[in-house]
Amino acid sequence: MLNRISPRALLLIALVAPIAGCTKQLVDSIAIAPSAQSLAVGQSVQFQAEGLVGHGNNHPPTTENITSQVSWASSVPAVATITSGGYATAQAPGSTTISATIKGFTGVLTAYATLTVTGSGTGTTSGVTSIAVIPGTQAVQAPGDTAQFIAIGNTADGTTVDLTGAVAWSSSSVQIATIGVSSGLAQAVGQGSDTITALYTNPGGGSTVTGTATFVVSQGTNEQYTAVTIIPNSQSLSASGQTGQFIALATSGTTGLQEDVTNSPNITWSSSIPSIAVVGANEVGPGGTPLSSGQAEGVSAGSSTITAELANVDGTVVSNTASLTITNTPAPEPLLSLTIIPSAITVGNLQDTGQFLAIGTFSSAPTVRDLTNSVTWLSSAPSVFPVLSNGYNNPNPGADAGVVTAYGTGSATIIAEELDPTLTNGSIQTATAAFNCPLILPTATTAGSCYPGSQAYALLSTLTVYNEGLNTTNWLVTASSATGTPDVVHCGPGSALNGFGGSVCVANYPSPTGTSGTVSVVLEAQSTGAQFGGWSYNCLPSDSAGNLLTAPPYYSATGPNYCVVFMTDNETVGAIFN
Repeated sequence: MLNRISPRALLLIALVAPIAGCTKQLVDSIAIAPSAQSLAVGQSVQFQAEGLVGHGNNHPPTTENITSQVSWASSVPAVATITSGGYATAQAPGSTTISATIKGFTGVLTAYATLTVTGSGTGTTSGVTSIAVIPGTQAVQAPGDTAQFIAIGNTADGTTVDLTGAVAWSSSSVQIATIGVSSGLAQAVGQGSDTITALYTNPGGGSTVTGTATFVVSQGTNEQYTAVTIIPNSQSLSASGQTGQFIALATSGTTGLQEDVTNSPNITWSSSIPSIAVVGANEVGPGGTPLSSGQAEGVSAGSSTITAELANVDGTVVSNTASLTITNTPAPEPLLSLTIIPSAITVGNLQDTGQFLAIGTFSSAPTVRDLTNSVTWLSSAPSVFPVLSNGYNNPNPGADAGVVTAYGTGSATIIAEELDPTLTNGSIQTATAAFNCPLILPTATTAGSCYPGSQAYALLSTLTVYNEGLNTTNWLVTASSATGTPDVVHCGPGSALNGFGGSVCVANYPSPTGTSGTVSVVLEAQSTGAQFGGWSYNCLPSDSAGNLLTAPPYYSATGPNYCVVFMTDNETVGAIFN
């Protein structure tokens, strides 16, 4: 059964809930809220009992929630019943008196409320058309702090229903916050901004509706990394002085985001057999040129293991390895390897999309380049998971290449092929990634995925910021969260927040739900004294407020410079910083 309660009662509940608890003093008086309520048969309502404590002359009087301490009763149980917790359910048309009794300071105290029951209505669980999560935004200071969310359903007949205990609650990032699946009580875990979702499925195979809210944790442990990944995980170089670049991506334990830590002062690169290959930084290759962080050079034929060890500020270390093969054959020019970022994308609704980036590693500077709009993209299931593609000879470099759409359930292998003879000398370089849309039918307590009818606007859009490599020393790109939290995105060696350099940052933003629309994110390339090369086609020049610039100059040589990305529904976009 569900609670149909008025907005006035909701406000009252929200006001008294924070002071609920065990009353250590006898109360002077009690009251019931709401004092009068009308329900249809089958509907329910939560009554609250409030007690005034203070006894007049000792302390200032205070009001406490004593709902769980009073004795509840209905004068006509055939009309409506009530539980020991004050939860009343309409049984038949008529009127009944709800009473709450407790032993008070002056004796036994009783308060009364009137409950009127009309004929059967539509304001039950089968008629919920939308959900509002109250409050829409909550913020706490530190990990361990809690906040209560309430889910209010809007029914087909215009009534409101309390669904807090009937929805399935979920958190978009358990590294930031967890939430009771049936209680709506959220608890902070780490610093960041989290999306809280309430999902409800109407009974009898009815529709599924969702509501969302934002939970912000302003303090907590920052930038503790739980894993590091090396891209590519294998490479082959010639011993004739050829160099190759490895990239290290670290996963933050507080935000779940991946950041490029290739140039971090806390990362150490090593080669298992230096007589076969050496890797920077602080190494000089056989050609006499100092190597940059993650850059490897062949010495003699053979195989070596490349290791990246990243030290956290608490002294813990995360590491990973990649293989490097050195041959005596002449060095291929100029493309050495091709990698897809991310290596896998999973979506939750039909018609959701995901963006893959194709990253090429070259033997000459810039050694790492974005090839997303020049490679040919292929899908192993093109009728179910088609991928947009340009190809090296496509005259439209501004198309949304690498975007995959889910028109069914299952999975597909996404392939990027580089055929441009100017890059490969006629050879073919390929890379693969996975795209998934798993079929999970929704229940009253668990959210579904990719089931028929799930063509809803997705909860998250993904923004990827990528540095193409023209500035590898002090660039810095920042962006705020959807709720205004600064520096949720903070990429580059110029960041005072993490002190790490790098190329790739990924962040999630809530998309519009229930209606179409866009999410706009303003990115700032902050003033670093270094020349600024500009943004890619999908991040448009703007001012600091996100207003598009209509005439040049769009960028200054030293910055700060701004651009705005527009994300529609579950569109995943990449902003490329040159």
